[in-house]
Amino acid sequence: MCNLYRMTTASAAVADLFRAVELGASNAGDEVYPGYPGVVIAAGDLRSMTWGFPLTLKGKSGQPLKPKAVNNTRADKLDSFMWRYSFEERRCLIPVTEFAEAEGVKGAKTRTWFSLPDQPTFAVAGIWRDTPEWGPAYSMVMTEACIQVADIHDRMPVILRPDDWSRWTDGPAGEARDLCLPYAGEMTIRHTNEPWVRR
Repeated sequence: MCNLYRMTTASAAVADLFRAVELGASNAGDEVYPGYPGVVIAAGDLRSMTWGFPLTLKGKSGQPLKPKAVNNTRADKLDSFMWRYSFEERRCLIPVTEFAEAEGVKGAKTRTWFSLPDQPTFAVAGIWRDTPEWGPAYSMVMTEACIQVADIHDRMPVILRPDDWSRWTDGPAGEARDLCLPYAGEMTIRHTNEPWVRR
């Protein structure tokens, strides 16, 4: 599952690429982590949201704990209660320049980055909703890994081709579901020595 991605393209260029209206400034960083802000295209607007739907947890004595960010949505679970209405009514595009997966042994995992050689900025399928805890929040839709990712992880984000952007955001739910496939195009893989967890 994807728990880190980069979005390094300037907001104005992203708005132009996706023909979206830029709504205010975003405080999203170049590296986006669960529970932190990122930018998405929703209903034709480029806007900032928190990455992850808040899941309320309780401590051993029943006291409420800080919500956990559920930042990934499995494509085969889109009909479940947590995701169903957002998938049917509020799909979005998540602009990404590259996403990372953890590679290596436990305690010494490093970051391996995946990008598209023909698209410096590409779109990942997302869903969103308003939340009382964090305001607007989004989740990234995941599917089975393509051949380039499969050696590192068995799932990957649903990458949408430009011709499918409007089908994802505006088409019927059935058509959108048909787009939840492993990516079939070329990918660039960048292995690094960067620790997965930076202390």
